[in-house]
Amino acid sequence: MKKFLLLFFILSCYNSNAQTEEKDKKDILGVLKDQRMAWSKDDIEGYMEVFWKNDSLKIYGSNGITHGWDNTFEKYRRSYPDKDHTGILSYKINDVSKISDDNYYVLGEYHIKRNAGNIDDFFMLLFRKIDNEWKIIVYTSY
Repeated sequence: MKKFLLLFFILSCYNSNAQTEEKDKKDILGVLKDQRMAWSKDDIEGYMEVFWKNDSLKIYGSNGITHGWDNTFEKYRRSYPDKDHTGILSYKINDVSKISDDNYYVLGEYHIKRNAGNIDDFFMLLFRKIDNEWKIIVYTSY
């Protein structure tokens, strides 16, 4: 009987962890959908809502590292000043993987159709659950 209870407990914990991980992944994908929709409406502030509003936020791209939410926001505003530059954003998510409790990475591709010329690139995001919300704490594009 003790072995049965132990096995039942182990299986229950495994099932609970798997359900939590699936919910986390679904929630992260929902956040990315909201972000994509905001971008496509030329709403840079809405797009930025998913980024960690902290000086420790890091964005890494072809021009090096941008540190902090405020610097990132200003960079986006300068680089994408109007609807002709923001265009319509789409994502192809290739992988969402758990690193540890409340930390996931996302690998994907983004495509922006716009009047100022289309953009296609690859990215990696590091998500962390902060104050019960999923936030991007590191963003890298290739």
